[in-house]
Amino acid sequence: MTDKAFSSLARMLGVLDLFTEKHPVWSAEAVAEALEVSIPTAYRYVKLLVASGLLQRSAESQYSLGPRIIVLDHFIRAGDPVLQHAIPFMQELVETTGFDCVLSGLYGQQVLDTHREYGKTPADLGYGRGRPRPLFLGGAPKVILSCFTPTALHKVFDQRRDEIAQAGLPTEWPAFRKYYSNIRKTGHYLSLGELEPNLAALAAPLQKADGTVLGAISLVTTVQRMAVIDAPKLAALVMRCAGDIAIRVP
Repeated sequence: MTDKAFSSLARMLGVLDLFTEKHPVWSAEAVAEALEVSIPTAYRYVKLLVASGLLQRSAESQYSLGPRIIVLDHFIRAGDPVLQHAIPFMQELVETTGFDCVLSGLYGQQVLDTHREYGKTPADLGYGRGRPRPLFLGGAPKVILSCFTPTALHKVFDQRRDEIAQAGLPTEWPAFRKYYSNIRKTGHYLSLGELEPNLAALAAPLQKADGTVLGAISLVTTVQRMAVIDAPKLAALVMRCAGDIAIRVP
């Protein structure tokens, strides 16, 4: 593939990045403006994406994500080794505690929930599979970041300073590093109303022996219910479950 062809393919696939929760529908003209390409080029892009099933066209000449995305999500679930190994242990944890159990992963610098097992009284979560979560709020992101090497963590610190400040975390590198070092030493993190005011989550990282971070699992319930639970005992359960999952992932 020539550099020109590769660049054109990258721009066409960039159309998919335009679709968000706040902007789920686009016209070809709006695509052209957003990508800074000509209108005929934008129409060519969306035509090819519709043909592949990645987009679908409505009667009003608007475009939304297509059915092929759903099929690909099924294949992702079926081929995700972390998910496949995690489900039985998550189900066991839910049966033991009665709380919801959520599996999260890090993709680039985005934390995404990939699976949820429901407890006896399911929590009303605002986030779910595929919806990016804030990187500096909540249990799962914090235990994942705690496993980063100092170099990798420093890179995140340099690139996301505004978000770090908004989350109320230390804005000086030594204090920021120590904050996550303390979480790593503890092996878990208890979040009380950080991401959603009425919810609490106790999270532990999924980390292989070589240091590779696979994600995190969290037990989620209300702040009120978490307040009357034996937190150290619950933390031990979550950490053991995380270890059982991580050791089985190739």
